Amino acid sequence: MNEGKIDVLLGLQWGDEGKGKVVDVLTPEYDVVARFQGGPNAGHTLEFEGQKYVLRSIPSGIFQGGKVNIIGNGVVLAPDLFMDEAKALEASGHELKSRLHISKKAHLIMPTHRVLDAAYEAAKGKSKVGTTGKGIGPTYTDKISRNGLRVGDIFDNFEQKYKEHKARHESILKSMGYTEYDIADVEKKWLEGVEYLRGFHIVDSEHEINGLLRQGKSILCEGAQGTMLDVDFGSYPFVTSSNTICAGACTGLGIGPNKIGDVYGIMKAYCTRVGAGPFPTELFDETGVRIRDLGHEYGAVTGRERRCGWIDLVALKYAIMINGVTKLIMMKSDVLDGFDTIKACVAYKQNGAEIDYFPYNIEDGIEPVYKELPGWKTDMTQMVSEAEFPEEFNAYVKFLEAELETPIKIISIGPDREQTIVRD
Repeated sequence: MNEGKIDVLLGLQWGDEGKGKVVDVLTPEYDVVARFQGGPNAGHTLEFEGQKYVLRSIPSGIFQGGKVNIIGNGVVLAPDLFMDEAKALEASGHELKSRLHISKKAHLIMPTHRVLDAAYEAAKGKSKVGTTGKGIGPTYTDKISRNGLRVGDIFDNFEQKYKEHKARHESILKSMGYTEYDIADVEKKWLEGVEYLRGFHIVDSEHEINGLLRQGKSILCEGAQGTMLDVDFGSYPFVTSSNTICAGACTGLGIGPNKIGDVYGIMKAYCTRVGAGPFPTELFDETGVRIRDLGHEYGAVTGRERRCGWIDLVALKYAIMINGVTKLIMMKSDVLDGFDTIKACVAYKQNGAEIDYFPYNIEDGIEPVYKELPGWKTDMTQMVSEAEFPEEFNAYVKFLEAELETPIKIISIGPDREQTIVRD
């Protein structure tokens, strides 16, 4: 029997690249969609048939009837937030319980994890990371220090385990002098969420995924956040708490690296970042504001303004390298429709020297070196094929492909599922 294939889809910048829409566009080609890391800090926005949905923990393949969707072991799950998200989807007519499978080995975000998140950020003062406050970092900390509570635990002496974990968190908070909090209401809803979780297929997802592969099924692995937020390779310490790169799909789902086929890397035609941390091409002028307003650059989960800048090819080459990207997908090209000149960062200046690689520290003294290209000054949002692309836009795409040494396979020219052009 022919073994199935696993392709990986991930963000190449600082998150918010538009992964939700792309998964939704690609899923018709796959039997299974699986999320491999992150938690409810993901905000994958999908728009179709006049409706807008923001998915946080549930894989973006849920809107394609009959597909299996898997929340993998690398994900951290908050039962109360998951319940809200799932019930809202069910209310809008999307049946979940038979199609959504959840790994027993995924870790649970407890109410006290959120309090710890706030306490740790407060203690950092000026050097705080700017987390979403959802308790994700402290949950991954517990996982790594072997103190975690997992989805599979809800079926075995759960009350006792929960009490012990909560008591441990409370003693940490007390030692930090952080005592002004009340989780009574949150905890009540959280425990309701745990009961709600019991109604789903709770599975050994690594066995399930490898079994599906043996049956010849095709699987799309969906990452959250972006490569530059990877805990190992991102702009540390201003990163997320998980491995957002392609290797994270192997550890977050239990698949061998030899099973991975295509790696789709998503980027915007420009660059954004949410929260604190270095951002070499950030614009502090009216151009940055204009990109933010045209691109509606506000966090899908937090509503925070995103910082905006020109595309950074130094960081993108680095991201393509560590992920083994085979195909690029460019989002939000239409946001740049009205600009006279488009800039692309092709190198950095650091301590007076020009470098073309991504260095250990990008926090101080990095100055972007730009190449300028003529803008296309054309509204592309109604176009239906690449034959309609203006000459200047084609030149921009060719320039990017040459610099990044990777083909751009899909170009998005608007938020709707229909505004997507697959290139030959």
